[in-house]
Amino acid sequence: MSEVKCACGCGRGAATAPQYRVPAGDEITLADLPVGSEGTVVKIDSGLRGRKKFADVGLVAGSELRMEAHAPFGGLLRVRVMESSMALHRDDAANIVMKRSGESK
Repeated sequence: MSEVKCACGCGRGAATAPQYRVPAGDEITLADLPVGSEGTVVKIDSGLRGRKKFADVGLVAGSELRMEAHAPFGGLLRVRVMESSMALHRDDAANIVMKRSGESK
């Protein structure tokens, strides 16, 4: 019998795959934020891998960011946090809950 892998391909079995929280009300996950939109981080779920690394670059609750681009096949996202751009996986972005604040000019 073959091993079942989770959707992100991290090698963990489906039973140990991260469980994503569905945002309520006007909240949206970073993975669902359209290109050009801006938002404020409301919460970073505990299921996020490398949570400390994201905090080191300023991606914490209360920080404002802008979605700059999506990779052509949907694996990576590029966001602007403060004065720098960073790329992160869509599966990691699904653990970051945001509140949309507006469109870029």
